[in-house]
Amino acid sequence: MDRTRPLSAGDRRGTMRALAAALPPLVRRAFGRRGFAAGGIVTDWAAVVGPEIAARSAPIKIAYPPGTRRNGTLHVQVAGALALELQHLEPLVLERVNGYLGYGAVTRLKIRQGPLPSLDAGRRPAPPARPLDPAEEAALAGDVAAVPDDTLRRALAGLGRALRRAGPR
Repeated sequence: MDRTRPLSAGDRRGTMRALAAALPPLVRRAFGRRGFAAGGIVTDWAAVVGPEIAARSAPIKIAYPPGTRRNGTLHVQVAGALALELQHLEPLVLERVNGYLGYGAVTRLKIRQGPLPSLDAGRRPAPPARPLDPAEEAALAGDVAAVPDDTLRRALAGLGRALRRAGPR
């Protein structure tokens, strides 16, 4: 690498990047299988349909006729009685989705009533925290005793307690 020129964004390796910049390449394939070419409709669902509808619904996929990316059917999972309300709001939702995508990608909704996919699905619960023995508590108190600010001292003690419970890495 030429050290005489400044680094560009493409040259950075191992540096922190915004999650929004790193996410699209990671999820493109998964969203593409569901008809979401860019995935933005999923991530921006609340901005597209509004927070009230987005809180009780989730886009599942867009099914297009073979060989085209127009006149698709947007499949939406809804919770509770929103299904009936969403049927009446279909023209508005279609207008907003197509406005977001920038062309007539979707011409109808297919509403599926049921529980919404959980963001916590597949996560294991955290193991219970092990209590610190009196010697560890005393050592922790000694480590943070020199901190003059009481709020900061309690915060650092809490962090130290959490790190010691997690054990050596």
